[in-house]
Amino acid sequence: MDLTLASRAPKLDDRPLEKRVGLIILATDHTSEVDFQRMVAGERIGVYATRIPYANPVTPENLRAMQPSLTAGAALILPDEPLDVVMYSCTSASVVIGDAEIETAVKAAKPTAAVVTPTAAAVSGLRAFGAERISVLTPYTLATSRSMADYFEGLGFDIARFTCLGLTDDREMARISPDEIVAFAKEATTPDSDALFISCTAVRAAGVAARIEAAIGKPVVTSNLATAWACLRLCGDDTPRPERGRLMTLAYPGM
Repeated sequence: MDLTLASRAPKLDDRPLEKRVGLIILATDHTSEVDFQRMVAGERIGVYATRIPYANPVTPENLRAMQPSLTAGAALILPDEPLDVVMYSCTSASVVIGDAEIETAVKAAKPTAAVVTPTAAAVSGLRAFGAERISVLTPYTLATSRSMADYFEGLGFDIARFTCLGLTDDREMARISPDEIVAFAKEATTPDSDALFISCTAVRAAGVAARIEAAIGKPVVTSNLATAWACLRLCGDDTPRPERGRLMTLAYPGM
């Protein structure tokens, strides 16, 4: 059989998709990649994930141990090609390591990318609602939650109630059922709070944010909802998606 080489090389697009979002996720993560394929990926936006080493239990020491892997992890996402946004998908580690330190580590590999963390995105979301007094729900232990409470208080938020579920394994956090998330969210919200924040990228809270809002009558910000919102807006997608929660109807600060 004869093989024939085409008479010309094919014309190439600059990119297969117009926008690129890179995810740096934990090796144990069940939720972030699924949520981003559902909420962010589309005909214009590609979502590309890499995983970095992580060992349970969820403790400040284990969370901090991920920091040296961030630059190498970012570099593995479409090597030598620019990304529009890179999101590091761990809320508790973002508190322990620090938003600025994470941005520095990611930009060492992807210097032109905007960097999103769940904590910074959550703060932007809460401020977009004008929330000052908030309720917080986390799946973590009291010890792991303490630094998160300090983080939000340090940024000027008044915490009306902070509820912890006491789990130490992010794989178990991913297995909290949506109905249970709704039930705990209702218990965690005080009448005088302006909004509810549900922490942890492992928790499947983004998918029930609108349900929770209907139940509590207040805006809900979750880790994955906030980062998806930030990534969409940074990629120029301003389409309101009220079925995913009130946050998905708002503009991103500074844009």
